[in-house]
Amino acid sequence: MRFASKIAAAASGALLLVALPVGAQAQSKLDEVLARGHLIVGTGSTNAPWHFKGEGDVLQGFDIDIAKIVAKGLFDDPEKVEFVLQASDARIPNVVTDKVDITCQFMTVTAARAQQIAVTIPYYREGVGLMLPAGSQYADYAALKAAGSAVTISVLQNVYAEELVHQALPEARVDQYDAQDLIYQALDAGRADAAVTDQSSIAWLLVQQPGKYKDGGYGWSPQTYACAVKRGDQEWLNFVNTALHEAMTGVEFNAYAASFKKWFGVDLPPPSIGFPVEFK
Repeated sequence: MRFASKIAAAASGALLLVALPVGAQAQSKLDEVLARGHLIVGTGSTNAPWHFKGEGDVLQGFDIDIAKIVAKGLFDDPEKVEFVLQASDARIPNVVTDKVDITCQFMTVTAARAQQIAVTIPYYREGVGLMLPAGSQYADYAALKAAGSAVTISVLQNVYAEELVHQALPEARVDQYDAQDLIYQALDAGRADAAVTDQSSIAWLLVQQPGKYKDGGYGWSPQTYACAVKRGDQEWLNFVNTALHEAMTGVEFNAYAASFKKWFGVDLPPPSIGFPVEFK
């Protein structure tokens, strides 16, 4: 009898082990955030137009607006968000260790990063461009390229900087500087004919200083910006993706478009009605 009882007990235990993971499923970050009552977002504070402190020490920028769009989706209130200021090298660790619910900090998507965290759908496509003085003797990219070695390009110092410039202007002279503002100073002082920088930076400077610079009209080296969440929580990833998707294509488009116009000076065409644009 005791043997039979042990068998029955073992069988019962086995059933419990099988059933337990289903009943004890880990709570999604979505439920955790809703219960807390506000969203915790990791971001930066020193890179306009993405995330920076403006008048009154108020944090602002396109990344900040993206985070507020997610908060609006959660609580119908874009202000229910707490920002954790972090360095770029903390973007992934702070998500992995649950210090933040999500990182929105102009993070370039790579396959290597996607092994560490789950990346959301893209909310911006970055690239490199050419910025010229408004009164430059060169009209645009085509004129710079035609000038060959007669043009000098300023660029932020990097092991790939010369290669990056020569992808667009194979014969140009390249001057590297160790700070972003120095590449613009070289342009202003006439030491450079054009500056190579992120296209978002060009758009931002054209908004902030109208009439001073012009866009060379050529972009290359594309990269995707997306938010990051912790791996293994599909419900949370699905929610954030839905919030971003509807900001770019649906009910929250006006908020996304207004932010895009504010920081990049571009009027986005509204999503077409009818067949979903995602499948065209």
